[in-house]
Amino acid sequence: MSHGAPRGANSAPSQRPLADTRAPDEGDGVDTSPSVSDRIAKTTCYMCACRCGIDVHIKDGKVRYINGNKDHPVNRGVICGKGSSGIMQHYSPARLKKPLLRTGPRGSGEFREIEWEEALSIATERLSAIRRTDPRKLAFFTGRDQSQSLTGWWASQFGTPNFAAHGGFCSVSMAAGGLYTIGGSLWEFGEPDWDNTKYFMLFGVAEDHDSNPIKIGLGKLKARGAKVVSINPCRTGYNAIADDWIGIRPGTDGLFVFALIHELLKAGRVDLDYLLRYTNAHVLVVQEPGAADDGLFVRDGAGNPLAWDRVAKAPVKAADADAKPALTGSFTVDGRRCVPVFQLVADRYLDESSSPDAVAERCGVAADTIRKIAAELAHVAFEHTIELPVAWTDWAGRRHETIKGRPVSMHAMRGISAHSNGFHSCRAIHLLQVLLGTVDVPGGFRFKPPYPRPAPPGPKPAGRNVQPMTPLEGMPLGFVCGPDDLLVDEAGTPIRIDKAYSWDAPLAAHGLMHTVIRNAWAGDPYRIDTLMMYMSNMAWNSSMNTVETIAMLTDADEAGNYKIPFIIYSDAYCSETVPFADLVLPDTTYLERHDCISLLDRPISHADGPGDAIRHPVVEPDRDVRPFQSVLIELGARLGLPGFVEDDGSAKYRDYADYIVNHERTPGIGPLAGWRGKDGTAIGSGTVNPDQLQRYIDNGGFWHHDFSADQRYYKMANRSYLDFAEQMGFIPKAEPIVFQLYSEPMQRFRLAARGHGKMQPPEAERSRIETYMDPLPFWYAPFEEAAVGLQEYPLHALTQRPMHMYHSWGSQNAWLRQITSQNRLFVHHQTAAGRGLADDDWVWIESINGRVKGQIKLVDGVNPDTVWTWNAIGKRRGSWGLKDDAAESNRGFLLNHIIGDQTSADANGKRYSNSDPVTGQAAWFDLRVRIVKCAAEEAGFTEPQFERFHQPPRFEPSPDKLSFGAEFRTNREAAE
Repeated sequence: MSHGAPRGANSAPSQRPLADTRAPDEGDGVDTSPSVSDRIAKTTCYMCACRCGIDVHIKDGKVRYINGNKDHPVNRGVICGKGSSGIMQHYSPARLKKPLLRTGPRGSGEFREIEWEEALSIATERLSAIRRTDPRKLAFFTGRDQSQSLTGWWASQFGTPNFAAHGGFCSVSMAAGGLYTIGGSLWEFGEPDWDNTKYFMLFGVAEDHDSNPIKIGLGKLKARGAKVVSINPCRTGYNAIADDWIGIRPGTDGLFVFALIHELLKAGRVDLDYLLRYTNAHVLVVQEPGAADDGLFVRDGAGNPLAWDRVAKAPVKAADADAKPALTGSFTVDGRRCVPVFQLVADRYLDESSSPDAVAERCGVAADTIRKIAAELAHVAFEHTIELPVAWTDWAGRRHETIKGRPVSMHAMRGISAHSNGFHSCRAIHLLQVLLGTVDVPGGFRFKPPYPRPAPPGPKPAGRNVQPMTPLEGMPLGFVCGPDDLLVDEAGTPIRIDKAYSWDAPLAAHGLMHTVIRNAWAGDPYRIDTLMMYMSNMAWNSSMNTVETIAMLTDADEAGNYKIPFIIYSDAYCSETVPFADLVLPDTTYLERHDCISLLDRPISHADGPGDAIRHPVVEPDRDVRPFQSVLIELGARLGLPGFVEDDGSAKYRDYADYIVNHERTPGIGPLAGWRGKDGTAIGSGTVNPDQLQRYIDNGGFWHHDFSADQRYYKMANRSYLDFAEQMGFIPKAEPIVFQLYSEPMQRFRLAARGHGKMQPPEAERSRIETYMDPLPFWYAPFEEAAVGLQEYPLHALTQRPMHMYHSWGSQNAWLRQITSQNRLFVHHQTAAGRGLADDDWVWIESINGRVKGQIKLVDGVNPDTVWTWNAIGKRRGSWGLKDDAAESNRGFLLNHIIGDQTSADANGKRYSNSDPVTGQAAWFDLRVRIVKCAAEEAGFTEPQFERFHQPPRFEPSPDKLSFGAEFRTNREAAE
């Protein structure tokens, strides 16, 4: 275990801390490294999801300067524009100052200040009544708060199944696509082997997530001459420095990947040995159309999947390490025809419909380009194999003298996930990686602990039996393995307000946050009493169809009662959602509170070892605000929730810091893995250590453990790693994790749609389930693309987040606003010329859902059939502490206004959420538009415009100029 500077993915000699960081004396009397602070507090950044280590310089009790922590395993001292501008986030004029209770109409922004006791009493009274009657009537949804292990547990103890975080509109197709295939995922659960990969592919990657590790990694690749290939409709950021940029049409990435697979299969360039050892490629699948087990695995009496031994010519356990399984052919077992999974893979993707020539026009990528990339993948994977001189032992006890790898790696993000065909496209990328043998090998994609987990992992979602005053039998979110695990009643009606884990979205592992407001407003599937949200701007950039969403938040019934009766909202800033709340609980900034970046949630691990981290207060609040996590813990105690109170009814935890140290999810397993046990020497599992937080603070705010050399690769089958993972509580048993090329859970849904099993979909849902719950990945046109007239709406429209901003957080930051205070619609020169448009023209951007007005910028680096813009720059007047004439409110625009939150009606008249039908992932990127030049009198300002919000009480007027730091210079000069 390392308590100081860790080794690992980013530990090249040039990235280790210098012994003396002061600049040398140049003899001119100029001090180039002046002391700028009284003290330096080391904590974790919160300006994006990177979770980098930062050094916060404090002077006279105020933040003076922020730089990267050179010892931190995530960023190794690197800091981006977002991180360094955290000063202006902390001192933002948009900060809320005191609890607020609505006094005017919802949406007006009219509040009165109240004390915390009144605020907590109001919330407690409301929530107590719900818990005593029907806990489902609380819908609790949080944004990207990084404390979901707490918030999810709180919801479970309250007894409501209606909990989820941001993932349903952010990344669930990416997460589920990986977790159901390889037991891990691209995005935050893995990383490329930056030190060894020779060919790197990025699919749909923007610059806002995980940016510093990716920048560090790309620097390594460029320095070594490794090839970088970008598949993205937009050439920005990482995509702009790629050796090859493939400007693909949005939503066709799956087709592109299938064409690569087609070429590799046709050439025989797949890793058969890897497939036999680590996947279900050899497992036999029943081929008996009409039978209740058609498409399921052939199993023995104990339930073990079987394979066909090509030497013994008989079925054997697929897990038998000594077997010689067949990968192709047709066999008869107990009178029933069956074939190996790989045979089904070959049959599907060798079909000419997946050939480069067949998909090129739809993808907007030349067939020869597809063939070239397939050939390069094969060449690097099979002609440039890496072999490390490290012995290791696999799960079956076989010793291997070296660790071999194929140095091709991949990374994918929201550009793949946020389409209504995203789940299957994500699965396709994993299928490509596995066929090449590049998952968790030297040079390939590598798991970050606590992954990999069984595919799919456990547990299953809880919430089928909701009872007053009773916790759920488990956590609200989980992974279903078939129709019997769905959260629906006997009539097939969803149990959750967001319809997660229903026939609408069976594998909704992160919930559907983007459906909550519409469903609650419509009372579909039932009415709720209170909507409680944290740190999610659901009245603006976190909502599709913003105009209608605002109307739903303010809509009342004939008696004048709001259709969503009560809204509790917590945020640190006066966002566009605050005015729609009835009760506002003001949060702290990230520099004023404790946070836990936990292995129970989204830790800071990298592939060479697990890690977690904390935030801790480095400055004291100067306002009457409280950390939401501590508020939630106090509410839990006031409500008497099990786990939040002692046997005598007293509060179990003082605050969130006390919870972090003393809470145990299971015996010995708590939020933090480092310095456990009374003496602080245990890791992962151990008794509570009262000094644990201080040990983290003393170590720079993080803990990290280095794997031994023989644990770092092949984690899915590495005995040493699997034993460690069991000890740490990552997996239930030290058993191999089998990659699922063919997903049997998906097939169980198809069988239900065909009339088999006790849990079957309603008649109107059968065709949809049969089509989309395919056990092998396939491609279909995104729903909006299939529904609209493509001649009428010929362009794809996308949003991306700039590298210097994250969601809407950064677009209120004075320093970052100087970089981008107005967004443009980026249009290809050829596309603009064909429409008579010139640079800087103002245009209407029109979809079937409405229109928005903005200014264009002509570029070459975009697919000609695609337009795009930066997300969340446009703001509503009266929000975020901005002046009324701010460019964000008058020249910036938001595409969310014209993104539909529902699909067009199907043949049965039903409209579904505008989401992936498997996971419920919000399909932000399926938008189709046309652009029309504005009339001269319409130019110069954005539309639609909304009524200005009232400012909260005692909210200071927005300054004409916001500056920072002058007082430090004045004080220093006075001292001199």
